[in-house]
Amino acid sequence: MEQQNEYHMTQSELQRLHETQLELIAEVDRICKKCGIRYNMIGGTMLGAIRHKGYIPWDDDADIGFLRQEYEKFREACKTELDHDKFYIQDLRDDTGYRWGYGKLRRKGSLFIRLHQEFMPYGQEISIDLMPFDNVPDGYMARRWHFLKCFLYRKFLWSEVSQHTESNLLIRLFYKCMSAVSLKTIVKSYSAFIRDCAKSKTNQVRILTFPTPKNVFGYDRQWYENLAEYEFEHLKLSGAKDYDGYLKVKYGDYMTLPPENKRKVHPISKLQFPEDGE
Repeated sequence: MEQQNEYHMTQSELQRLHETQLELIAEVDRICKKCGIRYNMIGGTMLGAIRHKGYIPWDDDADIGFLRQEYEKFREACKTELDHDKFYIQDLRDDTGYRWGYGKLRRKGSLFIRLHQEFMPYGQEISIDLMPFDNVPDGYMARRWHFLKCFLYRKFLWSEVSQHTESNLLIRLFYKCMSAVSLKTIVKSYSAFIRDCAKSKTNQVRILTFPTPKNVFGYDRQWYENLAEYEFEHLKLSGAKDYDGYLKVKYGDYMTLPPENKRKVHPISKLQFPEDGE
């Protein structure tokens, strides 16, 4: 695989990235309000709303969460309501070669190519993450088994990238073996897992293929059902009414800024904005 160089965004480019992502967020909000779909800000987006009333200054992504039923409603609504001239939705069922267990809304005419993922066979435009939350079993042992399955699905999906990028030779070999399993087979099995999770309503939910904090199997369902509106830049967006409870589980002392060396960004190799590509 050809080695790519990391591209470092300037502060003005980060601001333009935020402005492009806000287009995407506004489109999600518009469709959800029109169609009666419930969503909420999650992760760093929710943290940014509370701590900064908008983006965390160094953040380069945005996350919108939905309980599974609402996520499926949103995917269906996008068929007729989405501005297809500007945007498109990605999901394991929508885009051949896409390997993440959650969706993305992409801005056409742009690029945001993740470093060492240049070879992946799907569009990599500027995006926001659309995160479906599925049921986590209530029993302790059932939760542990569920947690293991989530871990394995995440690794099988990630294997196509990590077979090239993992530094440990033995682990890279494991990923190479995992990547030999066809994506079609993984998606079929993962879809059955999603259906199994939907059989009964439980106290906790999670994004099946996204890591949780240490010793956390899932998040309280009420954080995705009991919602309030919060300021996020120039928008009013939905988030957990009990934001304090959610953010403490997710981040601990969430109002304290992390040291500069802990401020996570996604390394990229290419960046292009819509006005530059259209």
